[in-house]
Amino acid sequence: MATVAVTRRHDLTDAQWAVLEPLLPTVRRPGRPPSWTKRQLIDGIRWRVRAGAPWRDIPDCYGSWAAA
Repeated sequence: MATVAVTRRHDLTDAQWAVLEPLLPTVRRPGRPPSWTKRQLIDGIRWRVRAGAPWRDIPDCYGSWAAA
């Protein structure tokens, strides 16, 4: 599954992501690479908290609700 760049109004900017990304842990286990980027998952979590919606209502562009 290919990932799509998300450019929504309330998503992290490139500058914000540049500050946050080095603070996140790196994946060190073998296997299949993740289908969703960490940036998509974090933006999805931020969307969910801001909207107050259930996990299953997260838009598909942020990744699967079961992945977070």
